[in-house]
Amino acid sequence: MYLEKITILNYRNISELSLELSPRMNVFTGKNGVGKTNFLDAVYYLSFCKSFSNFSDALNIRFKQDFFLLDGLYAKNDAQEHIVCSLKKSQKKIFKRNKIAYKKLSEHIGLLPLVLISPADSILITGGSEERRKFIDGVISQFDREYLNNLLKYNRILSQRNTLLKDFASNKTFQTEILDVYNLQLSTLGDSIYAVRNAFIKDLIPVFQHLYEQISGGNERVHIEYLSKLSEMPMYELLMQSIEKDKVMQYTTKGIHRDELSFKLSGYALSKLGSQGQQKSFLLALKLAQYVYIQNITKIKPLLLLDDIFDKLDAERVQNLIATVGLSHRKTSEISFGQIFITDTHLERMKTILESYSFDYKIFNW
Repeated sequence: MYLEKITILNYRNISELSLELSPRMNVFTGKNGVGKTNFLDAVYYLSFCKSFSNFSDALNIRFKQDFFLLDGLYAKNDAQEHIVCSLKKSQKKIFKRNKIAYKKLSEHIGLLPLVLISPADSILITGGSEERRKFIDGVISQFDREYLNNLLKYNRILSQRNTLLKDFASNKTFQTEILDVYNLQLSTLGDSIYAVRNAFIKDLIPVFQHLYEQISGGNERVHIEYLSKLSEMPMYELLMQSIEKDKVMQYTTKGIHRDELSFKLSGYALSKLGSQGQQKSFLLALKLAQYVYIQNITKIKPLLLLDDIFDKLDAERVQNLIATVGLSHRKTSEISFGQIFITDTHLERMKTILESYSFDYKIFNW
């Protein structure tokens, strides 16, 4: 799958733009602020019906304009997909697939798989455990509706259980039978969510480690560890074990909502030991492993967007990254990357790197 042509009107700081794109690699160079990231955001919007910057839709309309329009023509499975999104101020946005408007935007998600790697991904290392759970849940939920539904139900019941614990404390009462209703519901959902997360991480780790080796040159050992109390005992036993603590704390202290990912470099915490270049290499390998996971699920090569990711990488790692995504996977030939979009401020650097490879590419200098 690849984006053949895109037309953009009044999106962020882009007034009007129409481009025919390479099916393999497209590089956008220029100074900061010229619209490179906004272009990638428009491509992202056509896949996910929203901006990756999480701005409200109205803020995506160019200053002093009344609407924006995104029009993308895709080649997919020997056919074409024509996707158009338009938004007028104070109106509901319209998403059309092959001239037919969606009744629900959720019907579009997954049609055009895409992976974005950007500076904002650093929060996976610097942020709290919630950010790393969001990463797991976000990847799985795109393609596993049962998992998403179970997660939504779990969070709703968890909130109800926490409210009940607060009520018990304020009323100085405790009713085991009522609490156990929530325990049983949470346990069924929690055990299922844990099993899916655990399988996802197990599949991800070997691909991630190999990709990190490709990018880093093979001189460093990395690992991801999935930390969950459910690896020790079922959810129901955890809840029963922690009842007294829950009563004191007035919230549910154990469960899959407390799961964590531990990122390791040479056996130590990446956030403490890793240099900026090593941390960025780690994130690149993690998100590229996400790409491979999505490709395995959908049997389609997602679009890959690399936004300003070369900062803090030495020349060797930049070269290795381009080789990794531009060519077939060296040790696993069945894994390869499809259409790629890269933004960078250094035109000459990108020219020098790309001229050493035979794959098709286009450079757009703004």
